[in-house]
Formats: sequence, structure tokens, C-alpha cells
Amino acid sequence: MDTDELDWNRTLREQWEHHWDHQLRARLEGLTDDEYFWSPVPDAWSVRPRGSSTAQTQAGTGDFTIDYAFPEPVPPAFTTIAWRLGHVIVGVLAARNAAHFGAPAASYESWEYAGGAATALDQLETQLDRWLTGVRELGPAELRTPIGDKEPFPEAPMADLVLHIHRELIHHLSEVCLLRDLYRHTNGATR
Repeated sequence: MDTDELDWNRTLREQWEHHWDHQLRARLEGLTDDEYFWSPVPDAWSVRPRGSSTAQTQAGTGDFTIDYAFPEPVPPAFTTIAWRLGHVIVGVLAARNAAHFGAPAASYESWEYAGGAATALDQLETQLDRWLTGVRELGPAELRTPIGDKEPFPEAPMADLVLHIHRELIHHLSEVCLLRDLYRHTNGATR
């Protein structure tokens, strides 16, 4: 096939959609609150009831906040499933949906973090749907257009951002799956 005829939008979406449909979605089903909040190490960053964190900084509105510090500690803090989902939902997806696809403004400070696994997975599905709807509408010219000052590399084309977001999703959600496996093996749970 001639690369001039290649449907780049479909190719970019399929990178994520295939991974989601065939590897991740089923692995996230049935996530429990115990798994969501579980920490295999002391002092892991998490999503916590407001006022209960000892992290340098807590962000968010509502009854739950997410732990973080700036600058990030060295070595980086270990993070729970709750934290990793919060990062993906807000920092990877919701902020980009707002910056590029007209979704409501979103930041770590303004987000209402999920107090349980089911709510977090609902938030994830909502943000994924918004992201893919926005990406689906990008034509060849938009995929080549520089992303601008909303991102750290303003001269990069939108296609680079799409690839970056998909790598982030694959990376962090695979970590969530690994933590679920560790939880099950540590706590004797069966799938």
C-alpha cells in the first residue's frame, strides 16, 4: 500500500484500541476497593480521604485528594492503583481532552478524585471515550499541525501527542495490572 493512502488516524487509534480491547479492559474488570487502595510498601502515594495524607502536597476537590510533591522525590514515590488511575484519568487524559478537544478544564488541583474503584473506572471510561472521539475527528492536516503551547513540545505535530498519550496509557495501565497481580499473589486472592 502506498503510504499516501494510509489512514493514519485509524492506525494511531488502533495502537491504543487494540491494546485496550484485547489486553487491558478485561484485566481491569472487577477491580475492588481493597485493590484500588492497597499499598505493598509504606508511604506509597495514593488517593486518600481529605486530610489523611502525609505527602508534601495533596491536590483535588471533594472528599478525596491525590498525593504528590514538586519537585518529585528521588527516588520517585511508589504509587498505588488509585494514584496511577488518578494520574491517567487527570494528567494523561482529562487535561489533554480539555486542551485539545473542548472538554471542561481539568487539573490535578481541580479534579474530584474517585473514592472507590468503580467510580475511578467510570471516570477512566469517560475520559477514554472523550479522547478517542477527539482523535477520531482529526484529519491528516490536523495530525500534522503543531500542538502549540498547551504541551511541553509546542512544535511537535498532533500525531506525536496521540502516540505519546497512547504510550502513557499502555504503560500506566499495564502497571495497574501488575499491581493487581501482586495483590492477588500477596493476599491469596484468585481471579
